[in-house]
Amino acid sequence: MHRVAETLRDRIKTLRKKAKLTLDQLAPQAGLSKSYLWELENRDLPRPSGEKLAGLAKALNVTVDYLLGGDPTENLETAEDKAFFREYEAMSPEARAQLRRLAKALDK
Repeated sequence: MHRVAETLRDRIKTLRKKAKLTLDQLAPQAGLSKSYLWELENRDLPRPSGEKLAGLAKALNVTVDYLLGGDPTENLETAEDKAFFREYEAMSPEARAQLRRLAKALDK
């Protein structure tokens, strides 16, 4: 059985590898430097700022709460769904309509 990541650094590394991203690829997506991201994954640093956590969560398609392990009822799938819905809400009405049509076609 797959071990659930317990710490922030474990969750970041696990999610990055699941997304098949290198540190070089994830860092700009999250608005972080590669060296800072490496330190987050490999050292016990104080908790990053909310802004840094938000950028990282967005780049990894999860919620900040999931990264921090703050909600024991939130699993990876739920966190991904919440992150997707957050992006969906920010889309134009036309893009949302197109995505709904695509979802209906995939469900058939």
